[in-house]
Amino acid sequence: MTRPTLTGLNLVVRDVDATIAFYRELGLDIPGDAAWRTPTGAHHVDLKLGGGISLDFDSHALAREYNAGWRPKEGSGTSCVIGFSMPDRTSVDDCHARLVTAGHPSAQSPYDTFWGARYAIVVDPDGNHVGLMSPSDPARRRAPPAI
Repeated sequence: MTRPTLTGLNLVVRDVDATIAFYRELGLDIPGDAAWRTPTGAHHVDLKLGGGISLDFDSHALAREYNAGWRPKEGSGTSCVIGFSMPDRTSVDDCHARLVTAGHPSAQSPYDTFWGARYAIVVDPDGNHVGLMSPSDPARRRAPPAI
């Protein structure tokens, strides 16, 4: 059996420029000319994140062109968290504060997890949850919750 290899994440977004601004504020290096544009606006960005992984942003109009079954998400729920590792615990707090100050909602304020990491979640312009996590510190681990 041939096994698939994860090579990227494609987010279909309402506003490519607002999404670029959010992910720049998060700290991703997105060149000024990264977006493919037509007279109707920005429609695609392809970011190489390293390790063979890419993060792409596509407009609703472009998604309708390449995916006949695509429909805009209804409601406010989210079914995934886009995870980013941060170099240390302070970076989680600083990045969360910077994004919230820039007007992006917090879904989870920074806290110390039971697995020993510092973790927070912010919401991007399309309602996607974006997780920020420090390396796990074994000295800070504790028993998981009884759920």
